[in-house]
Amino acid sequence: MLRWILIGVLTIGVAGTAFWGYQEHQEKNAILIQAENNYQRAFHELSYHMDLLNDKIGTALAMNSKESLSPQMIEIWRLTSEAVSNVGQLPLTLMPFNKTEEFLSKIGDFTYRTAVRDLNNKPLNEKEESTLRSLYKQSGDLKDELRKVQNTVLDEDLRWMDVQLALATQDEQSDNTIVDGFKTVEKKVEGFAESNVDSALTGTSAEEHQYENLDGEKINKKEAVKKGKALLNVKNKNNLTVTNSGKGADLPIYSISYQNGNKSGYLDMSQKGGHPLTLLVNRGVSEQKISLNQGLEKAKQYLEQYNFDNMTLFQSNQFDNVGVYSFLYNQDGIRVYSDAIEVKVALDHGDLLGLTARNYFMNHKKRNIPNPELTSEEAKDKVNPNVNINEEHMAIIDNDVGDEVLVYEFLGVLGNETYRIFINAMDGTEEKVEKLDGTEINFASITKGRFMSSLFSV
Repeated sequence: MLRWILIGVLTIGVAGTAFWGYQEHQEKNAILIQAENNYQRAFHELSYHMDLLNDKIGTALAMNSKESLSPQMIEIWRLTSEAVSNVGQLPLTLMPFNKTEEFLSKIGDFTYRTAVRDLNNKPLNEKEESTLRSLYKQSGDLKDELRKVQNTVLDEDLRWMDVQLALATQDEQSDNTIVDGFKTVEKKVEGFAESNVDSALTGTSAEEHQYENLDGEKINKKEAVKKGKALLNVKNKNNLTVTNSGKGADLPIYSISYQNGNKSGYLDMSQKGGHPLTLLVNRGVSEQKISLNQGLEKAKQYLEQYNFDNMTLFQSNQFDNVGVYSFLYNQDGIRVYSDAIEVKVALDHGDLLGLTARNYFMNHKKRNIPNPELTSEEAKDKVNPNVNINEEHMAIIDNDVGDEVLVYEFLGVLGNETYRIFINAMDGTEEKVEKLDGTEINFASITKGRFMSSLFSV
């Protein structure tokens, strides 16, 4: 009798286990099917959007009306955003596909910059029309390559889950038809980058003018070590490791690092002139001994020591026992946002923990600043009348299309919120409006105790 009871219990147990396993299998299959469906949807949408993108660019070439061209450019920009989104939903994170994404983004940047400007007063020039023709041909080639992959996927009933598995396991024996197809697409796009070197498309990037204003003679490694010791506050040069940037780098630099117990540091220094671009010191910061204002004086001393002149404090923050100070270049009383430097100071001993000056060296130059066409009062009239203005400055900012513009900068309050509003000093255009939150900021002098919040970051 006991034997039959045990047999019955075991039978029920086996049946229960089998049922549980079946349910798990079904649930797993359901998840896999859902993932596969999402991948298939994203891929076919990508192919569809590339078809439309190519058609829209071709249509833009045939247009003569400026009123029609602007909406068409916006539509092309929208389609490139959709295509980039589709790429991001595919299981390609383990496979290099950045050239294709970069190409799509550049099309978007080019068409957006064109769409938002007044094409009646500033129509497409010869270079831009040439770029548009080039983009039409290149997007057509990309569309054709994607169509080939799509036809293969449909004809052979290929699954994207197999692609994900092959990429994750680096299994070269499995059928990687889709992966091979996308590698072909990527290879094709690499050729586009070369043919676009002299086109207006490259103008959408900061690479064209990067670091062109660095001054000074080229320094050798010995001089770099000497400068690195001072910047990193290291006494023994044997603790320093110095390496050159690789061939073909946009800017030849020395990378200097050191490790000494619990303290380490890293510095990027330009070979031309020996200018510090990025500095980071990592050490434990003990109890605060100097105030945020005293830390500011230290930060100013470091800027003067490394020949950063005419810098104005923009914002001041404290994180634990570290003071972080952001400065803007000041030319004739006008603040230049693109020439920004950030300095980090330890509030225990006042030593330098960080310096970020890449933006400064990328953009800094002597500017020919025009006289404003509008007075301050005329610019204020362009601000929402419900905003109570508390601060006012002249500044140079980059507008939405990347051009530097002279603006009146107003800091004002609406309700319980603080806003920074930039009004073009030449034509009264409202260039930007930013809602400020969460960060202490000082516009005049930190000693006045007037702090505001800011979205600005370096």
